[in-house]
Amino acid sequence: MVVCGDDGLAHRLAAELRGVYGEQVTLVVPPDERTARPPVVGRARAASAAALLDRVVNAAVGRGAAAPGGDGVGDGAEPPRHERLLEAAEPGEAVLAEAGVERAVALALVYEDDETNIRAALTARRLNPRLRLVLRLYNRRLGQHIEELLDQAAALAGSDAAAGDASTVVLSDADTAAPALAATAVAGTSKVVQTDGLLLRAVERPPPRPGQVTDPGLCTLALLSATSGDPAGADGSEGSGEQGPRLLPDPAEVRDATGRGAVVLEQVSYSAGEQLTAGRGVGGVPPFASLFSRRLRWSLAGMAGCVVALAVALSVVTGIHPLGALYLTLLDMFAIDDPALGTSLGRQLLQLLSGLVGLLLLPVLLAAVLEALGTFRTASGLRKPPRGLGGHVVLLGLGKIGTRVLTRLRELHIPVVCVESDPEARGLATARRLRVPVVLGDVTQEGVLEAAKIHRAHALLAVTSADTTNLEAVLYARSVRPDLRVVLRLYDDDFATAVYRTLRAAHPRAQTRSRSVTHLAAPAFAGSMLGRQILGAIPVERRVLLFAVVDVRGHPQLEGRTVEAAFRAGAWRVLALEGRPDAHEGYVLRAEDRVLLAATRRGLAELLGRHGAPARPPGTVG
Repeated sequence: MVVCGDDGLAHRLAAELRGVYGEQVTLVVPPDERTARPPVVGRARAASAAALLDRVVNAAVGRGAAAPGGDGVGDGAEPPRHERLLEAAEPGEAVLAEAGVERAVALALVYEDDETNIRAALTARRLNPRLRLVLRLYNRRLGQHIEELLDQAAALAGSDAAAGDASTVVLSDADTAAPALAATAVAGTSKVVQTDGLLLRAVERPPPRPGQVTDPGLCTLALLSATSGDPAGADGSEGSGEQGPRLLPDPAEVRDATGRGAVVLEQVSYSAGEQLTAGRGVGGVPPFASLFSRRLRWSLAGMAGCVVALAVALSVVTGIHPLGALYLTLLDMFAIDDPALGTSLGRQLLQLLSGLVGLLLLPVLLAAVLEALGTFRTASGLRKPPRGLGGHVVLLGLGKIGTRVLTRLRELHIPVVCVESDPEARGLATARRLRVPVVLGDVTQEGVLEAAKIHRAHALLAVTSADTTNLEAVLYARSVRPDLRVVLRLYDDDFATAVYRTLRAAHPRAQTRSRSVTHLAAPAFAGSMLGRQILGAIPVERRVLLFAVVDVRGHPQLEGRTVEAAFRAGAWRVLALEGRPDAHEGYVLRAEDRVLLAATRRGLAELLGRHGAPARPPGTVG
């Protein structure tokens, strides 16, 4: 297999294919990266990130670098030894030929630039029509057209495209990682996996109290770390031993577990036509409450109270009907009534007070008109965080990842305030369309997070492209709110582990999550290179659980077995059968069936490993 790329995803993908699936990999990277590790915090800010890490998390770096391998974010992303490395600025025809594309089974093109990936894919399809292609593209619509074009080219070249050998798969690391990042930011939010006509969600549930029985859902996907409170109290990776999370436990293990939270699977209804209506008025008109500020609304209410009080007083003093008194009061306020000459002293004083209230009312009415006009004028522009906002998620960064995360959060009807320093960022159009408040400014500058109401926020999700910015913002937010839930998108897995452990130690009562996008996206890319349909990856603390659609034919661990007998604890579990909603645990799987599986990475590699891949000794963990 050949992997071509220019960032950490290429290194992580090569490590996944080599270390988990036992594949022979040729890695093509830009020059001068032969002896270098994948960049810790991105190419642009590597030096500043190293300095900041020395100051903030120096004590944890040694432990993070020595973290054991496994399904967790702490896995190292170094290219495995004994794999072939090529240096090339661009994947041209000569480079692809030297990498062995003509003899390869699959090629992954994961450069950050869409055009580079497309150009190399067209060349590779010409060199090897039977090659399985996996492309990293951000543009969804273009990706669909490229898939059709390359598959059609393979079919015209005479390859067996129907068998899946020459298939083309277009993936986006942003789309793959966004659901997990959004779900991590909000406690209790569904982690959703969708397949044909079926919507499943994984929900974290706290440990049951003595005598309490919790709903087991459809099945238990995992037992969380053995802590009495926040799962962040344990390391949460494969190296945590008995205290760490247990993926796909058997029923006996679930019954015997005490003091552990659980991740259970639920089935939910879904309406394809459901539209996002939060924050919108009828027919696109802003809601009435958004036309005026809270202070102005209180001012109007106070003026109305004064008018009513004056009308009541006038009715008492003069003895006229209350409606007549209200009418006279309004005439006095707007100075269009006759002077109260020859009347009682009380009536004259009330007329003077009404005129004074009228003078005070004029600037209030003018402010109301200006605010309403401003609201309609900026209805298609960027909104500011409303006054009194609380319980929201502050999202830092509206780049590729941030835009997808924003869309995901709004699909879940979660209030969001975005912070972005670039006025030309691609995600601003999405924020404007969804009417999401945006604060334009550098998050590292004083006052920017305060403008996003960080002191009343529910969580902070930092997904900018610079790890130093994410880390600095989180540290500052923690100084404002020590109990704030924070989620960081970090470039490198080891750096993510070090930050996670240090923040967890410094703030033991607050929830901290560090997520590497390459860690969340690599399993889906690796599965596609093996011809597997990976629907999603759900993080369980610092490990990952994969969901895949698999044909039963050709898998003796599934074919001819019942759904119950096909389950292997800690490896895989059959969740559903395509086209058979009435299937039960006693149903015997047939060759023509397709099943939805939940599996660990090792379990999926064992179950779906390609014929001829090196076998692992029994009990091997790595």
